[in-house]
Formats: sequence, structure tokens, C-alpha cells
Amino acid sequence: MGSIMTPAAEKPHAVCLPYPAQGHITPMLNVAKLLHARGFHVTFVNTEYNQARLIRSRGLAAVAGLPGFRFATIPDGLPPSDDDDVTQDIPALCKSTTETCLGPFRSLLARLNDPATGHPPVTCVVSDVVMGFSMEAANELGLTYVQLWTASAISYLGYRHYRLLIGRGIVPLKGTCRAADERIS
Repeated sequence: MGSIMTPAAEKPHAVCLPYPAQGHITPMLNVAKLLHARGFHVTFVNTEYNQARLIRSRGLAAVAGLPGFRFATIPDGLPPSDDDDVTQDIPALCKSTTETCLGPFRSLLARLNDPATGHPPVTCVVSDVVMGFSMEAANELGLTYVQLWTASAISYLGYRHYRLLIGRGIVPLKGTCRAADERIS
């Protein structure tokens, strides 16, 4: 009876990169688990800061992974924090990831593609829409690139159609502030 498993080199390998905040990590982890359940080799990328927080709160077993599912880290570019167990300054994190994460992410992809690892080469990058630098790295390697919108569907529709709403004069809403002020007083 033949095996239905494919050799490691033939398995698709997704690198999943969330924005380093809880509301982004959890949805990306859910996508990563679904890909893994469908036969993908998955590398889930945390920032070093968030990986350390995860290990402190849940122990090393939380990042031990499974066959075909592993965790990797890149730096977020922020200086070390006085309190290692708080959410980082979001505006500073946005600026830092945009300006400093491309190089470390490129290096990670190169390490993941090293045949000596015994893992399949990276075939696609699934990235949080906020982590735009990852598109450049994926394009350089000719990898399939997918963006994940981790916020609500309605927020995506608002974002997607904002210019249209402005163009039609629907936004900003007319007179709502005055009406609200009158109701409050």
C-alpha cells in the first residue's frame, strides 16, 4: 500500500508573518494551523519580543511546534523595554517594523531555504496586511504572496471604499457632531 505523504521537498511551505500585536497574531496563527492541517509545512514568525513573552507565559512547549510546524523569530527593531510583559508602544512598533524588519525577514527566508535544514523550501508568504515589507522580500524570491486582513470585514470595506465615500460626499458625515452635542447637553 502506497503512502499518501509526499516527501518534505514536495510539500508546500508557508511562512506566516503576523503584525506583532495580539489581535493580529491570533488570526494568523489560526490560518497557519489550517494550512498545516491541509499538508503545508508552516513557519510561524514572531518578533523576538513576543516569542519571549509567549515562552514566559506558557513555557517552552508553547513554541516547540509539531512535525511540519515551527516557530521562528525576527527582531522588531525597538530598544529593549523596561517591562517585558506589556504591549509595546504601537506607533513606535509600526514605524520600527516598517523601517527595520525587511533585512531580518530576508535573512530568515534565506535560512529557511537552505537545503541543509531538511525542510521544504519556502513556496509562499502569508503576511499581515500591515507588514508590507514582506511583499518585497517575497517578490525578490519569486514567492507567492498573500496578505491577511485580520480586522473585521466591515473595517476592510470601510478602508477599501473610503475614497469612494469621500468622493460621493458621504464622508465626513454632515451635521452629526452638532446633533450629538445637542443631545449630550
